[in-house]
Amino acid sequence: MKPLNNLVWITGANGLIGNYFVQTALRFASHWRVRALTRDQLDLLDSAVVRREFQKDQPQLVIHCAAVSTVAAAQSNPDLARRVNVDVTALLAGLAADIPFVFFSSDLVFDGRKGNYAEADAVNPIHVYGETKAAAEQIVLRNPRHTVVRTSLNGGTSRAGNRGFNEQLRRSLQTSQGMKLFTDEFRCPIPAVETARAVWDLANQERAGLFHLAGAEKLSRWQIGQLLVQRWPEVKTKIESGSAKDFPGPPRALDTSLNITKVQKVLSAPLPGLGEWLAANPNEPF
Repeated sequence: MKPLNNLVWITGANGLIGNYFVQTALRFASHWRVRALTRDQLDLLDSAVVRREFQKDQPQLVIHCAAVSTVAAAQSNPDLARRVNVDVTALLAGLAADIPFVFFSSDLVFDGRKGNYAEADAVNPIHVYGETKAAAEQIVLRNPRHTVVRTSLNGGTSRAGNRGFNEQLRRSLQTSQGMKLFTDEFRCPIPAVETARAVWDLANQERAGLFHLAGAEKLSRWQIGQLLVQRWPEVKTKIESGSAKDFPGPPRALDTSLNITKVQKVLSAPLPGLGEWLAANPNEPF
């Protein structure tokens, strides 16, 4: 039986995944009323205001997407990353102690040495972003009603035009003379609309715990690029293959592919691989 106050808070509603939750609510979760929270509407770092708004709204579900969401941003400002990714999560999880709470984590809590990570595998982040996500996971999972969703590269159309991995790649290709994509760095990319569908499904079933939720296909950066440029005939930039081992920046987790067997068993419809989804949705903007 659904609560009479069927309000759901969606944080990070201007981000890629958060915006897809807002867009798909009527389609996948029509019994919920959505409050889409953006930074302009509610500063999650102002704990007093967050507490006041939570007590006023009394939401019955929180889907927490807001984050410092890139490795580079977290490395450049680790204090802010910890405040947003850990402290804000702890605040919201505490306020939502008696209701379902969904927290978005990342495949980058793993070091990438083996790939095909299952939920029971030990985390070992190699940078600040992964460290903050791993720390927040522990806080959330203390409550048996709460859920942690580890996901991978999410793609789609964002409000800002630069949040999806596809948008970032396309923009880079349009502004460069050439690009190297790694053949030895692997992820499980997924369209954000599929992520939203699956999480709404878990929420509707009142599933709690830790779930890996990503694309059903393990792909290298090079393979991802090859799939996407077929969709962008106007992009003429040449893509070359390269190795992450030659990358001059900070260490990279080479294979953070996720084993999604657990979540596939409970979802109403299976998660697709990126290539499968692109073939089945040729007219979807991506």
